[in-house]
Amino acid sequence: MQTNPNRRYSISEVSEMLDVGPHLLRQWEERFPQLKPDRSPTGRRYYNANDIDIARRIKYLIRHEKMTIKGARIRLAQELHGEGRPRLRKEMIDLAERIQEEVRAMLDLLDDT
Repeated sequence: MQTNPNRRYSISEVSEMLDVGPHLLRQWEERFPQLKPDRSPTGRRYYNANDIDIARRIKYLIRHEKMTIKGARIRLAQELHGEGRPRLRKEMIDLAERIQEEVRAMLDLLDDT
């Protein structure tokens, strides 16, 4: 499901969108500092598109990659800071091409000596 970048979503909407219980989203908020939805003056949570992307990634790391909470927290922090392994095929191809260019440059240096 595509999220509107300007819309705020309630915890029940996000829960349904990600097919996880609201209690699990609350637990993730406590355990992942990157997941901090806005709150109304009455304390209701409102998730934006970025919060939903982070929650979706947490779910993937835990359920599909079978990571622990601690491992997922570390990986998520690395990804959000531009570190860690690529998530998308295009990112992997770009990284492989950059590595290939660097290897060629090193081989050229060796040939010159």
